[in-house]
Amino acid sequence: MIPHIISFFTILYLPYVNSVDFNYPTVFNFGDSNSDTGELAAGYGFFLDPPNGQSYFKTPYGRYCDGRLIVDFLSYYILFGLLVLKRLKARHPTNLSLSFAMATTKTFVLLIFTLIPLCFPLAKSVQFNIPAVFNFGDSNSDTGGLVSAGIESLNPPYGQNYFKIPSGRYCDGRLIVDFLMDAMDLPFLNSYLDSIGTPSFRKGCNFAAAGSRIMPATATSVSPFSFGVQVAQFIRFKTRALELLAKGKKFVKYLPAEDFFGKALYMFDIGQNDLAGAFYSQTLDQIIASIPTTLSEFETGIKKLYDQGARNFWIHNTGPLGCLTQNVLKFGTDPSKLDEQGCVSGHNQAAKLFNLQLHALAKKLQGQYSDANFTYVDIFTIKSSLIANYTKYGFEQPIMACCGYGGPPLNYDFRIACGQTKILNGTSVTAKGCTDSTDYISWDGIHYTEAANQFVSSQILTGKYSDPPFSDKMPFLLKLKF
Repeated sequence: MIPHIISFFTILYLPYVNSVDFNYPTVFNFGDSNSDTGELAAGYGFFLDPPNGQSYFKTPYGRYCDGRLIVDFLSYYILFGLLVLKRLKARHPTNLSLSFAMATTKTFVLLIFTLIPLCFPLAKSVQFNIPAVFNFGDSNSDTGGLVSAGIESLNPPYGQNYFKIPSGRYCDGRLIVDFLMDAMDLPFLNSYLDSIGTPSFRKGCNFAAAGSRIMPATATSVSPFSFGVQVAQFIRFKTRALELLAKGKKFVKYLPAEDFFGKALYMFDIGQNDLAGAFYSQTLDQIIASIPTTLSEFETGIKKLYDQGARNFWIHNTGPLGCLTQNVLKFGTDPSKLDEQGCVSGHNQAAKLFNLQLHALAKKLQGQYSDANFTYVDIFTIKSSLIANYTKYGFEQPIMACCGYGGPPLNYDFRIACGQTKILNGTSVTAKGCTDSTDYISWDGIHYTEAANQFVSSQILTGKYSDPPFSDKMPFLLKLKF
């Protein structure tokens, strides 16, 4: 009875609404569960259970309600439509509404858009050996996740060398994942959280977010999108994609075909933050002792993806953490703790032990799942070789950051990040980029330059740093372009 009463009074109000000129072309909503139209569910990759949504949507629709919320009625009757993925009325064909409400309040601000599946451009209908790629990781492969969530923002000179503007990547240009996508003749991956600019997910989706860890996030974590959350986001993405595909052919050009999920390549580059962050509060022995627990969490995520039909797994190990400018500045003040390359020995030791156990896990999983392909890629060796032989490969600076503040030998200051302007010691200073980033391996003291990423990618594509090495039995054939 109550829904009918609401509708009755709303209808009575309509003549007044239509007689008033509301010049609002769009709506932006902020709030909690009282007006959350799906943000929390989308951001953390879960579904509400029935009977949520039963009265109107007939299925759970991200709202903590049996049907519509106050914001739905206000938007629908007063403005121009529900804050859901619908086409607008003909008189407002180009307008969209976004809701930024979330069902809970955290210590971070999470701005997640739910307009993901419907607003994508037509993907080129070209057949490749790999139809799609789904990537999971941290800032090493984040193509816009953390920035799209509204948690961080990037300023110039990020993106200057290729995109010409900040693209959500923690780099002056392209990342390793971009070069690998290009080698497979696939478009760059759009972030799962990026709904602006009509992103396409036909050829895959990127769930990576800067600052993410394998282990669940804590109150002090940079990113709330741990590996487990990213896997949950994928499951939600797949479920919603299949639901939309079942509604008609009009969605086929926007989303991965159902068989793409089984044929796709699932890429992973995560674990660096679990190790690097731990050094601020734990001893080396404690960090080493925690590795099995971390990898158990990783294994759980992999198995969930396998249960969802994933069969082609591409796993990057972690790089030489001790060679990152930030870690050298913080933990390398004692020369006895540095190796011959000027890297922090303890960090690299932890990375090596992590990688040994990750490699063993990949072999274990290959033995368990004979119908799947597990490829382990030795990023550590590639990056270590680059740093040790930097002049051989045309670089001039192996550790000093290109974009930073402070000048040689590290050009890095914890108080000011690349592209920022702050008052330090009473003076306004800016962390600027160097003249030529192709001379540098480190971009901002934590991440690699595009030039370094291109080198690493070229070495990956030789096949000799992977286990198993590339062969005709690999799930795809790479077209080398370097």
